[in-house]
Amino acid sequence: MTDTRPTAAGDGTEVDDRSGDGRAPARRRSPVAVAVIALLVVLAVAAVSFSVGRLSTLGEATPTDTSAEAGFSRDMQTHHNQGVELAFIIRDRSDSEDVRTLAYDIATTQATQSGMMYGWLQEWGLSQAGSEPTMTWMTRPALDGAVGHDHSAESVAHEPGAPMPGLATDAQITELESLDGAEAEVYFLQLMIAHHKGAVDMAVAVLDRSSNSTVTTFANGVVSSQESEIDLMESMLEKRGATDELPPS
Repeated sequence: MTDTRPTAAGDGTEVDDRSGDGRAPARRRSPVAVAVIALLVVLAVAAVSFSVGRLSTLGEATPTDTSAEAGFSRDMQTHHNQGVELAFIIRDRSDSEDVRTLAYDIATTQATQSGMMYGWLQEWGLSQAGSEPTMTWMTRPALDGAVGHDHSAESVAHEPGAPMPGLATDAQITELESLDGAEAEVYFLQLMIAHHKGAVDMAVAVLDRSSNSTVTTFANGVVSSQESEIDLMESMLEKRGATDELPPS
């Protein structure tokens, strides 16, 4: 598209925004998006190499496309990637050392783990996008025949295609991006506590449905580490005179 804007000389000369081949210029990504993508790519490549080498030594049956292991790997990647996004947002909006350190830990840990799960799916010969709606694997019976799980009083029934537990909405992310300082810190901690609780819910669900040692070892680690971080974030909220109850969005 050609438009008329003042040039450096201020003479209103026509300026052609198109490239030499006539195409419009590409839309620029935000600095946060670029940083998230770059970190995910670097850590995913390293994690994939590690995962593939480790998985090749296992003699367990390969998970199928509709297995709990595959569904968990796909959905938890999405869940973790949003955790990385939230962590980058708060690092741009807070000067608090404890919040920035926590955000860095979340971003690096969850990006690495996301790369590991990407590697599992590759090793299993499965696509990154499943043939079923998200959360379908959590609606199927556990290994003991039980339907669903009751890890906590906050656990709810899941339906195929339903939002993943603890996932922040677009409106909540927009709200976080509009805040700065103490307000942003409190809202981030509230969002991330809900996010971690959702991840624990998913990890417990796959423990109920899988005997794959790689997946169950990982899921047990998620439960342990994220419950520990929930305790930490609740104490950080208490110091700020707030609770983990999210305001209406």
